[in-house]
Amino acid sequence: MLTDDAVPLAAGRRMTLAGLTFVTFFTACGGAFGIEPLVGAVGPGWAVVLLFVMPLVWSLPIALMVAELATLMPEEGGYYVWVRETLGPFWAVQAAWWSLGYSALLLAIWPVLFVSYLDYLVPWVAHSGPWVRWLIAVMVIASAIAVNLHGARGVARSAQLGAILVLGVFLLLVLTWLLTGPGPRGSFAVVTRDLGDLHHGALLLGLSILILNYSGWDSVSTYASEVERPRRTYPLALGGALVMTVIAYTLPVIAGVSVTSDPAVWSSDAGWPAIAGLMGGHWLGLVLAAAGLASTWGLFDAQLLYVSRIPFVMAQDGWLPPSLAQSESTTAVPRTALIGFACVVALLATLTFGNLVVMLCLLYTATLVLELLALILLRIRQPRAERPFRIPGGALGLFYVCVAPLVVASMVISATLRDGGAYGMQLGIVAAIVVAGIGLYLARQRHAQALKKVRSTV
Repeated sequence: MLTDDAVPLAAGRRMTLAGLTFVTFFTACGGAFGIEPLVGAVGPGWAVVLLFVMPLVWSLPIALMVAELATLMPEEGGYYVWVRETLGPFWAVQAAWWSLGYSALLLAIWPVLFVSYLDYLVPWVAHSGPWVRWLIAVMVIASAIAVNLHGARGVARSAQLGAILVLGVFLLLVLTWLLTGPGPRGSFAVVTRDLGDLHHGALLLGLSILILNYSGWDSVSTYASEVERPRRTYPLALGGALVMTVIAYTLPVIAGVSVTSDPAVWSSDAGWPAIAGLMGGHWLGLVLAAAGLASTWGLFDAQLLYVSRIPFVMAQDGWLPPSLAQSESTTAVPRTALIGFACVVALLATLTFGNLVVMLCLLYTATLVLELLALILLRIRQPRAERPFRIPGGALGLFYVCVAPLVVASMVISATLRDGGAYGMQLGIVAAIVVAGIGLYLARQRHAQALKKVRSTV
């Protein structure tokens, strides 16, 4: 196991508590941008209820799991290492491969949304051809690569600036609602009225959107060795980011539903700029659109940081080409893995938002099951190991952390099977990713075993 200072990275280049908090915020949230389709799918009433319930049954349990395992094993690769050390190389490769699959799909969302918000600021973009929109998305990807090449500390600085901007703009939105809009009374009336309506057929999309917007807590574990004092920093950063996330989602939605509940407005195409325009006028819509650019860019930037470390550690174990196992000596950046993965994302940026969330949800929940199994097995096999943070509540707390997310995941899987006819292509892509992960293990098994044997004799 690596110690806190095992990676040869200067202290001035390591991510601090504040930096990790803001990067975690952008990995798991980035503001209320992206949550708009939830209201359109399930209605304003149930959207508000689910926004409060979901952190308790999804985000908090996962964050607690990450806090314990990241402080127990603060290693580069995070959950890949947890699964490898408990369930063996086969399942570690599958967890990593599935995570690469859903991460590629997730990262492809943000350049697409960036262009959607740009439509509001630059009208000619909305009427441009698909190639122009794709080229803009590629420019977003290239700029995030440039920041990531400066290392984790550079990403943390950009995340801090982005969070201040995004949260400040949504604070402006809420203040406008309180001072000039219908206010809390208007929102309460809309929510209570809508709770009496049933929104049939929306369960899968609603849960998928929530899982998408409340996930990412385990992803920040992949660069633990690049964090300053990770055993102390991770629990504090995760807690701070979770509080910021809940506030950043719920308050703007409560404010927004008081002015409209039109599904055409609560969508990824219109979204917060249109909602803000109805609330405060065109100027507020422009401000929200600008913040949307900052948010989607920050989300992509922060998530590119974590995902680039997965092929890096897999290559070190022999599961991917050795060229991916190289990192910069001064920044610890795996340059080849970073740029290569970004190129894959650029190709996926041609897909639409609706095509991505269901695939991402299924792959993420499958990976989460392996992480929870790793948590249980490490509790059984290493009961006396040093755990600077332990999930509170004893056996009951552990039961809550493991069961609550799995209940949510089972609901998603059940809804997928029931409504699967509408998502045939997406389910086929998920199946292809799973088959490819098994094929990767079989193809590289001998090479990985030989590399492990050589290392053990050195």
